[in-house]
Amino acid sequence: MTCTALLTFDGTAPAGIVDVDVVIPVYNEEAGLEVSVRRLHRYLTDRFQLSWAITIADNASRDQTWGIACRLANELAGVRAVHLDERGRGRALRAAWLASTARIVAYTDVDLSTNLDGLLPLVAPLLSGHSDVAIGSRLATGSRVVRGPKRELISRGYNLILKATLRNGFTDAQCGFKGVRADVAQALLPLVEDNGWFFDTELLILAEHNGLRIHEVPVDWVDDPDSRVRVVSTAQEDLKGILRMVRRLAAGEGNLPRGALPAGPVDPSLAGQLLRFASIGATTTVLFALLFVVLAGPIGPVAADVVALAACAALNVVANRRVTFSRRGRRGRRSEYSAGMAVAAIPVVLTIVALAGLGAAGVTSVVAELAVLTAVNAAVAAGRFALLRHWVFR
Repeated sequence: MTCTALLTFDGTAPAGIVDVDVVIPVYNEEAGLEVSVRRLHRYLTDRFQLSWAITIADNASRDQTWGIACRLANELAGVRAVHLDERGRGRALRAAWLASTARIVAYTDVDLSTNLDGLLPLVAPLLSGHSDVAIGSRLATGSRVVRGPKRELISRGYNLILKATLRNGFTDAQCGFKGVRADVAQALLPLVEDNGWFFDTELLILAEHNGLRIHEVPVDWVDDPDSRVRVVSTAQEDLKGILRMVRRLAAGEGNLPRGALPAGPVDPSLAGQLLRFASIGATTTVLFALLFVVLAGPIGPVAADVVALAACAALNVVANRRVTFSRRGRRGRRSEYSAGMAVAAIPVVLTIVALAGLGAAGVTSVVAELAVLTAVNAAVAAGRFALLRHWVFR
């Protein structure tokens, strides 16, 4: 069921054309729902610089939550309410996000524990295309958090367990303040299996697993003493979820199909790829020169050439995979790195031959050796680019 306010005013629009759709998942929240929605509505109306909508996602409440949500949707422009017959916070978010046609889908917990001034920093990198997912973090440098020692210990312990088992890069999986680009949500949500509190964590793990960029915003957060979260049972379910994700990723699951997401702002044309390849090449050329000059004396020019080229080749392949050819995620990464390093062996062989020629001619100047090596590397760059484009990252 859906209740929608069709009225619009300056700064808002129907949900289909807004920049940000802020979802509030609720279950039996009759006591605080109206105060929180009106507070959020007032903030967005007065202070938010983007077009917006608010969606109240009621997952099978048994009290007066649904009636209050419908009344708010009828009274407040830009607010709608949706009702699900089954419980589950993750289920509510999934349904609301997939039904939205806003550019960015976000959510905040109904208690509004997170300072709303963090909303614009949360969604701005998503609208610009810089990031794919954005999260508020209570554990990032710069955050200010007020909560009891028990909740603090549980939160930090959970995130440490998560990092130890899944080696994630994000700091706070559970903060109820997140945003996702709509196209990313449409591609990623079918992979998310959990419908409860582990939904957030699973979404982030899968996003990172597929090479998506996660932006973190330090937040000001004040614990709600009337929180409905059952800490012990939720922690147990979260631990089960972590074990399930460990098994799932170990089995090679959780990969987005290739082409499931658009390439984003990266120019896929030949000219664009050549420009990015040349920029990376220039950077690694400077690094090669520095390494060669430093190592040539202690270990000799041939060994210095091999070590410097190996180090630069590894960085070059990683950068070209991500930047030049817009490859993300772990799928195919190992084979692409192996093939890329095989291509890097070509200049190694040619530069060793060049150094042997210089040695036979009696040339021992490091400057002359470096000049010849740079020229050889530049000469084979076009061939390397062709092999990367048509073989390694075809």
